[in-house]
Amino acid sequence: MQALIVIDVQNDFCPGGALAVPEGDAIVAPINALMREYDAVILTQDWHPAGHSSFASQHAGKAPMETIEMPYGTQVLWPDHCVQGSPGAAFHPELETTRADLIIRKGFRRGIDSYSAFFENDHETPTGLEGYLRTRGIDRLTMVGLALDFCVNFSAVDAAKLGFDVTVREDLCRGIDLNGSVNAARDGMAQAQVTLA
Repeated sequence: MQALIVIDVQNDFCPGGALAVPEGDAIVAPINALMREYDAVILTQDWHPAGHSSFASQHAGKAPMETIEMPYGTQVLWPDHCVQGSPGAAFHPELETTRADLIIRKGFRRGIDSYSAFFENDHETPTGLEGYLRTRGIDRLTMVGLALDFCVNFSAVDAAKLGFDVTVREDLCRGIDLNGSVNAARDGMAQAQVTLA
């Protein structure tokens, strides 16, 4: 069985949002059209409490896109975004959320960020998605969404490490491209045996 994993297609990652990914909204209609081809559709949703540790506003003298060291490694500092219950955290209004079998919320622990649909950024704390997929008998995953170089990348690499057959549809992703991060993500996914389509 195969699932479509739709990563973080939320208002704050689309044009006009707090952490807008260029052309982030351009992928919504083709993602909707793709949903009917899969046995399951899973949406992920960035879901930060106010004052999350990944927000630059929580670190004196730091600006968005700078990095700091956290107990779990290097952390990019972001503008405040996808705050729980805010309009920015909502899915893009044209995304067909009623087709979703499951919504995985991530990044809700104040002290740790979460890019991957499978693990927090400590690479140890699970979201529960692996267990859900295994109990459904799903072993093939196609990933789409935002942003290619962060949440899609981390989700795809983790899925491949867990033994899933993973394809990333680059045409249905958009990237932030922070200091060449899109090319680095492509390299990392290729090394992890993720198929880039």
